[in-house]
Amino acid sequence: MLRKAYPEDIRYIHKIVNAAASKGEMLPRSLAELYENLRDYVVYEKNGKIIGTGALHICWEDLAEIRSVCVVKRWRGTGVGSEIVRYLIDEARNLRIKRIFLLTYQEEFFKSLGFEIADKKELPQKIWTECVRCPKFPNCDEKAMVMEL
Repeated sequence: MLRKAYPEDIRYIHKIVNAAASKGEMLPRSLAELYENLRDYVVYEKNGKIIGTGALHICWEDLAEIRSVCVVKRWRGTGVGSEIVRYLIDEARNLRIKRIFLLTYQEEFFKSLGFEIADKKELPQKIWTECVRCPKFPNCDEKAMVMEL
C-alpha cells in the first residue's frame, strides 16, 4: 500500500535512505531534514512494514524535485520503486507543476519512467539553494534528469 508518510515513519525512512546512502546509491538525509520535509514523503507499506519511500519537493511555482526514492533491497525489481515514482509524478500533475527533475545515480531506472538527462545548469533553483551545501559540490557525480509534464 502506497500512502503519505506519518511522523512515526521518519525513523524508518531515515534507516532505508541512509542504508542505501552508505553503499553510495544516493545521498544521505538527516533526521531533521526528513522531519522538516515530512509532507513531501510517501511510503510503500507491505505487511505492516515500510519497504520503500520517495518524496516530491516543490522548488518553484512550476518546478518540483523527486528525491530520496529508495526501496529495501529485498523488494527491488518488484515494481515498488516505479509505483512510488508514478505516484509522485501524478502528485506533481495534480499540483499543476510543469517540470519535475531529480539527481540520481540510477539513470536507467528513471529513463524507463520517462525522464531525460539534463544539464544541471538548467536547474539553478536546486543548485543555488541546496547543492551549494552538499559536500560533493561542485564536483557532483549524480546525473540530472527532467520530465516535462
